[in-house]
Amino acid sequence: MSRIGKAPIPVPPDVKVTITGEEVRVKGPKDDLKVKVRPELTVKQEDGHLIVTINSDDRLVRAMHGLTRTLVANMVHGVTKGFQRDLDIVGVGYRAAVEGKKLIMQLGYSHPVEIPIPDGLTVTVTKNVALTVTGADKQLLGDFVSFVRSRRPPEVYKGKGVKYRNEVIRRKAGKAAGGKKK
Repeated sequence: MSRIGKAPIPVPPDVKVTITGEEVRVKGPKDDLKVKVRPELTVKQEDGHLIVTINSDDRLVRAMHGLTRTLVANMVHGVTKGFQRDLDIVGVGYRAAVEGKKLIMQLGYSHPVEIPIPDGLTVTVTKNVALTVTGADKQLLGDFVSFVRSRRPPEVYKGKGVKYRNEVIRRKAGKAAGGKKK
C-alpha cells in the first residue's frame, strides 16, 4: 500500500468537500475544483479528514492510490492558499505586460508574443521583467507557466530568455574562453 496514499488529508473548516460517485468537488474561499476518481478508489470524509482507499490489489490501482491522494490534497491546498510561480525575463529589450486577459511579451522576435491567460489564473508583471502567476489549480498553473517559458527558453551562453525565478542556468564559456590551438 502506498505511504503517500495512506496519509489522511486535513480539511480546513472553510472548505466544503462533496463526494458524488467518482467525482470529488472541493469548494473553498479561492475557487471551486473537481477531480474524477477511478472506480477502484474510494474517497471518504471522516472527522475533518479525507481518506483515499483502494478496493483492488491491482498494480495500476496501487500506483493510482498515491496520485489520487496528491491530486485531492493539491485541490484542498489550492482552494485555501493557492499556488504561485514566479518567472523572470532576462535580455536587453525583453519585457512583458498584461492587457485584459492577454499576456503580451517582447522576446526578441519581430512580433510580440501574445498568450491568452486561462480562467482561474492571475498574472501580474512588475518592473516589466518579473512575472507572478497565481491560481488555485496546480496543474493549470504549471502548464501555463511552462508554456510561457517555452516561448523563449533561457540560452546557455548569455542566459537570455524566460526562466523560473529559482532556476539555475548552467552557463557555457563560449568560443573566446576555449583557448588557442597550435
